[in-house]
Formats: sequence, structure tokens, C-alpha cells
Amino acid sequence: MKKNIDRREFVKRGSAGLVGVTLIPSFLTMNMKNTFAAANSDQLGLSDYYERFGVNEKVIREVMAEALSRGGDYCDVYFQHSLKNYIGLEDKSVNRAYSVVDFGVGIRVLKGDQTGYTFTEEITPKAMKNAARTAANIANSPAHVEPVAFETHPHPEYYAIKTPWEQVSIDEKIPYLQTINDKVFSLDNRIIKSNIWFSDETSYILFANSEGRVTYDYRPQSSISASCTAEQNGKRENAYFDLAGRNGIEFFTPENIDRIATESVKRTVSLFDAVKPEGGEMEVVLAAGSSGILLHEAIGHGMEADFNRKDISIFSDKIGKKVSNEFVTIVDNGTNPNIRGSLNIDDEGNDTEETVLVQNGTMTSYLHDRISAKHYDLKPTGSGRRESFRHNPMPRMRNTYMLNGPHTKDDIIANTKKGLYAVTFTNGQVNIGGGDFTFYVKSGYLIENGKITKPVKDINIIGNGPDVLSKITMVADDFKMAEGGWTCGKNGQGVPVSMGLPTVKVSSITVGGV
Repeated sequence: MKKNIDRREFVKRGSAGLVGVTLIPSFLTMNMKNTFAAANSDQLGLSDYYERFGVNEKVIREVMAEALSRGGDYCDVYFQHSLKNYIGLEDKSVNRAYSVVDFGVGIRVLKGDQTGYTFTEEITPKAMKNAARTAANIANSPAHVEPVAFETHPHPEYYAIKTPWEQVSIDEKIPYLQTINDKVFSLDNRIIKSNIWFSDETSYILFANSEGRVTYDYRPQSSISASCTAEQNGKRENAYFDLAGRNGIEFFTPENIDRIATESVKRTVSLFDAVKPEGGEMEVVLAAGSSGILLHEAIGHGMEADFNRKDISIFSDKIGKKVSNEFVTIVDNGTNPNIRGSLNIDDEGNDTEETVLVQNGTMTSYLHDRISAKHYDLKPTGSGRRESFRHNPMPRMRNTYMLNGPHTKDDIIANTKKGLYAVTFTNGQVNIGGGDFTFYVKSGYLIENGKITKPVKDINIIGNGPDVLSKITMVADDFKMAEGGWTCGKNGQGVPVSMGLPTVKVSSITVGGV
């Protein structure tokens, strides 16, 4: 790759020969011939990342010197090159396909707890220094910190894949979509429409800071989803199922492809028999797996340290205090192999880890980035995340879940006289300050006299996160991680996350119709 190439030329070369929307840019096939792209992620070194971005230590240190020229305490640079591909199939034919190439660097300067941030899509020494001078304006002091010599920081590999997505052509992906589509229509003659989506993404990250830490990461990501519509006696229902993670093409086995079709149809046609339950306070049993979104939204956000540092979160005075039963332990983990929210390093170059938020019912930690860790005089938890080089990092969740408890699912159901068994959720709203939430239950069932009975639909659950945490009365031993493509939004930024849960019983939540 030619050094000091600006983004306009970079994208122009990448898109040469693009005809219509059903072709993948030739940029991707060009990279297939590059030894960098062909190498396994664990074979790449710092020099490969320097070459990809057309920089070296000297150039980066000169940029940092400009960023610190007005008295900043600290500076870091975050280079990113992302390749994203999308293919859509609707009613047996591929009718959408596009690619996105993103390339640039973000420059951050800290002065105390104040942040100066800027980015540029043109990675040349001149453009980066101009951007650095803008970020430097957060400070105005004669004091001057010089960036120190770099030392490469190695990291574990939590999402090794066999084949980089740059080596997988569109012709290899389309049969997966067609197989799912054919299976969807074959499973039930009430299916009248289908939509299948396949997406993959690769991000190359190079990070360096003025304290001398330099590191890098190769981040793969993929997702396949199936949505279908069924009609019965003039009535229509719709549902979907997806699988996602930091995986390569090898993840999409015949078994997984079959499951996407089967589950999407099953979820859809079951809604024809669904009823609307009576509203009011009732026992709610959260199914193992993706119902962990309730834990993520109603509780997890309140444990992000920036909300607590600013005294916004209802958990801001709860460290060391009992918040739930002793059999409740909640963690946020960036080290789960191939899970969507996992990270080898966070977006501040820090090691990722398993962070215990609640241990045996007692709150033990928040999720920290660099700024909040300094405020609390702690080490960062590897939770500094950003959507892209255009965004400033902040404390974010990774994979948030509750560990197994002492009960069983059968015991929980048998001990519920009248309640709701909630399986999947969509369209939630949460007030971080007070912890109040509303969630739409997409699929679930009634529990009557200790047995799961009729499917339900079109209902909301309404409650308060800390209150729900205190009302957890049983936790089963059947933990399951969510499998779908969750993206968490905060302050205008979206990042990939996952969550999980064993079967959990909450003694009382308000259930209402919509």
C-alpha cells in the first residue's frame, strides 16, 4: 500500500469498477492478494499495522507532540480501517448488497477530566498535525509533556478465525441466504414473505498513547438473520431469529443455518395462538439467554462509571452495599471467546477482563474507562469503548450476564402460580438516573399453576432496575448467552454487545398490554 494515501483516493481506488448495488467493491478482492489480509490475525505484527495506515513511530510521536503542545496531560491516537459488507435476500432473490469502507484516525487530549477530541479521514502527517492542534485547545498551559518511546503491548486472542472475511467472496455467501430462504418457505405453508440478511465486518485497529503504550487488534464480526411473515385467516404475524458473533464463515455450519430458518418460523407461527394476559403486578420469569437484555438495560447502564462519577446513576452510592439476594452474581466480561461484545483490548488500549459488578448480592465495582478510573483511583476495567475513530471513548458494557444460581428451571416454573415467562424483548426504554424501564415482550408464555401454558404477545413490562434486582427470588443453573446481533446505544454511539442469563424469577413486575 502506498504510504500517506488520503481517504478520498483510498476509497476511490477501492470502489473502482463498482457496477450497481449487487457487487462487492474491488477493494476487497484487491486486499485478498495482500499478504497482510491473508495472514491469520495472530501472525500480524506492529509493522503490518504501521504499513496499513502509512505511519511509523516517528510520525505518531510528532502528531502527539502537537496534541500536547498547549499543556495537555495525556494524548492517544486511534487508527481504524473497517470493511463492512451487507447482503439482503427478499422472497427468494438477492435484491440488496452494499459495502462500506471506513478509514481514519481519532486524536484525544486530556487535561484533568476534560477532553479535547478530533478526527481526520486523511492520514497524512500534515492532516494529523492539524487535527492534533485542534484537540490541543482543551488545554492552555505552558507545561509541556513529551510523549515517551513506544513499547508494544501484546494481548490475548479471544476471537481467532480460520478465514478472514476479506477472502470470502459474495458468491460464497449467497448460498447461505438461499438455503435459509428455501427452508423458511418449506417449513410452513402459512409463510408468505421472508427477508434474510447477511453481514460481515473486519476492523483493523492501531492504538498508541503518550505514555508509550502501542497495541493493535484485528476484529472480525458477522451476523445472519431471518425475518418471516405468516398469514392465517386474514391475520398476519411476523418474527425473526439471528445468530451473531466475532466469527468467521466457518461458524455458519449446516446446523446453524437450519436453526436460523427453523426458529424464525417457529417464533412467527406461534403468535397465531398468542393471547393478551390481564395486566397488573405479577411474577415474571426471565428465560435463559436473550432476556438478559433486561439486565443489560435496566441494571448494566447504571453501573457504567461515568454515570456514577457524575452522580446520575441510582447506583452511585451502592458500592459495598447489598443490592440483591446472596445467590446473585453479575459480571461484565470482555474475554468470552468469539462472543459479539468481546475485545482483545478496549478502545483505550487497555487489557480487557471479567469485571464482577455484583458478587453474592453485594455491589463491588463499576465499569471504568481511563477518566473514571483516575477519578476513583482505580485501574481501568477494559471498558473504554467507542463506535469508531470519529468518537470519543467512554465506559461501556461488553458481555453482561448473571452467573448460575442454586435452583433449576423446573423448580422456578413449578413455584410460580400465576406469572409471565418472558422469552424475547424488543424496544426497551430506560431512565438511567432513576432506573425506571419499559420493555416490549416480543414472545413469551403464561405460567399457570406451575406450568407453562398459552403463548402471549403485545405486552409491556414496566419496572425499576434496582427494584427488580432486589426482587430476584430464584436463579437457575441453566445459564445461556444471547446469540443475536445486539448493538448498544449510548450518547449517540453504537457498539456491539452481548448479554446472558440463567432462568431467573422476579417476585413482582408490572405487566401491561399495548
